[in-house]
Amino acid sequence: MNEPNPFLDPARQQELYGHAARLAGRTSALMRAKTSGHPVPATIVSLLRTHHAHPDRLGVVLDIGCGRGTSSLAIAEQLRPQRVIGLDAAHALLAQARKRARSLPDSTIDFVEGDFHDLPLPAGSCDVAVAAFCLYHSPQPKHVIAQIARVLAPEGLAVLVSKGLDSYREMDQLVASAGLDARADQRESLYIAAHSGNLADLAAASLDVIAVLDEEHAFTFDGHDHVAQYLATSPKYDLAPGLYGNPGALAAALHERLPDQPFTTRSRITFVVGRPNDGWLR
Repeated sequence: MNEPNPFLDPARQQELYGHAARLAGRTSALMRAKTSGHPVPATIVSLLRTHHAHPDRLGVVLDIGCGRGTSSLAIAEQLRPQRVIGLDAAHALLAQARKRARSLPDSTIDFVEGDFHDLPLPAGSCDVAVAAFCLYHSPQPKHVIAQIARVLAPEGLAVLVSKGLDSYREMDQLVASAGLDARADQRESLYIAAHSGNLADLAAASLDVIAVLDEEHAFTFDGHDHVAQYLATSPKYDLAPGLYGNPGALAAALHERLPDQPFTTRSRITFVVGRPNDGWLR
């Protein structure tokens, strides 16, 4: 029997997103390792400026799966819409997002808890909807995109962001080579539901896709200690008890089994830009 994909298993969501520190640690480890690829919030802002008819006069911007609010803050600071609504299902992440938003003068950001399968906004109420790195948490991402199309105004714009199926495959190989999980390089991608290869097709059911941007991101970790800071946050692998969530123990295990040296892994990031059509009505 196949093990449930952690990103699609409701029983794992509290573990994955019940504490903001896990996501902060994962992001910190990745950003410290990053050697190529533009910051994703900056690319989202650039795409909105390029493709929205009135990027300097935006009303409501909805940031779905906003997490700790990084994209919400970038949009609020750089585009100055009338209102930004960050929506997420994780209470702990929303609390962190609200705390970060306090640094913005005259903040127009609201963070709300909700389910992206049933967006709590009226039809046609948003000028922009962003869904970055969240659609692969739904077993029905096409339905989520239909909800996005529903809340967009006729001239509204959606920006969807996901990763390639084989993102961080070098990390899979490292974990397998170290004997930490012999099947690490055979496990199903965490991004199977919505990924670089199917994102545009998923979107096309409810949106007129007007642009697709693929970007390769590379990450070079200093060595085992740095790698372990990321690996400790990954639910993908079947690690021995005491290793998951414990970067110190993971680093020690890597030091015992493999020579310590810089390590590079890669991820494809795909951005799909679309406008609403009548597909969500069907």
